[in-house]
Amino acid sequence: MTLAEERLTVSRTLDAELRARAARVIPGGMYGHMTANEHTMPPSFPQFYARGEGALTWDVDGNRYIDFMCAFGPMLLGHRNPRVDAAAAAQQALGDTLTGPSARMVEFAELLTDTVAHADWAVFAKNGTDATSTAIRIARAATGKSKFLKAAVAYHGANDWFTPRAVGVTAEDRANIVEFEYNDVASLRAAVDAHAGDVAAIIVTPFRHDAFVPQELVDPAFARAARELATAEGAALVLDEVRTGFRLDVRGAWESLGIRPDLTAFSKALGNGYPIAALVGTDALSAAASEVYVTGSFWYSAVPMAAGIATVGEAVALDAPGLTRSAGDRFKAGLEAQSIAAGRPLQLTGPTQMPLLVFADDVHKKRAFAFTDAAIRRGVLLHPWHNMFLSTAHTDDVVDEALLRTQDAFDELASLDV
Repeated sequence: MTLAEERLTVSRTLDAELRARAARVIPGGMYGHMTANEHTMPPSFPQFYARGEGALTWDVDGNRYIDFMCAFGPMLLGHRNPRVDAAAAAQQALGDTLTGPSARMVEFAELLTDTVAHADWAVFAKNGTDATSTAIRIARAATGKSKFLKAAVAYHGANDWFTPRAVGVTAEDRANIVEFEYNDVASLRAAVDAHAGDVAAIIVTPFRHDAFVPQELVDPAFARAARELATAEGAALVLDEVRTGFRLDVRGAWESLGIRPDLTAFSKALGNGYPIAALVGTDALSAAASEVYVTGSFWYSAVPMAAGIATVGEAVALDAPGLTRSAGDRFKAGLEAQSIAAGRPLQLTGPTQMPLLVFADDVHKKRAFAFTDAAIRRGVLLHPWHNMFLSTAHTDDVVDEALLRTQDAFDELASLDV
């Protein structure tokens, strides 16, 4: 049996049953970025999963995939990393959600301040929206100003300020947002000038990773301008590393540029799948951070903090950015060469450890949907419009197996009129 025949005969019985059951008890059947329906994903993309191991994941029907989504980013060290899981299990045996935090909270804050170059303190939460929202609140508390600047389209979370879908959100909730064009110094400067004296924060991602469009690496001149304009305005520069944290540089994504933010938001990979987020900042904002009221009954849970300590320790020891970059380089070179040979050229845009695939002349994403559908049926889990993620578990052997299967997918794509 060829790889194509193996994947074209997969069963989706249990996934279909669970979708039908979900439709009866969950509004819309699913919600948020996990939604996998005919409008958002190729038909073969599973909705429900059973387990993961290293760089692999299995859906509820038992189909195995080489996972280039890593749970949309959290699995920096691969699914079920033994050191992270052992640390979490050891803490679970003692207790998780207690009447107060455990010593792990202090230990984790110490580790982050020792690792992230600009960090003098850390506070913890559960997800990326918590961290970015807290950053804006601290910036406002510190400056006494109202406006915050963000790049047009850029996603920084799902609260009323940031959600890309404003259904249920009032205009007043978004009245203090000012947008600029990413990598456009003139646009950023104009936004600051238009609201001079009332800018609390400039929030940016380390590179442009908007959905549906090619990713853009940051222009160092733009990064420098963001730092200089924030300083001149007395505003906080907030780096949203929810997706990028510990994949680009363990010291901070812009450290190699010599540019340090005032606040950085982390989540996703911070606990290798355990629910944890952190906001780190400089001493200048410590007093404001101590004054704002942010909390949650599960924000202080000890197990995710133990997992976070193990994850950051492993990321530093293994050089997770270097390993994932090497794997991404290998995957990018192989996939782009296959696409050219098939007459369907594509690019993997952005950092190779967090690539987004973009086919030439594919404005409506028909080719991206067809290719990822073919790849998924052959056991390679790719995404047609969102950036993907590699982990330290994506070894050369894993990437090479994926490329054998994507070659088969390109053979199918070449026969289609898309």
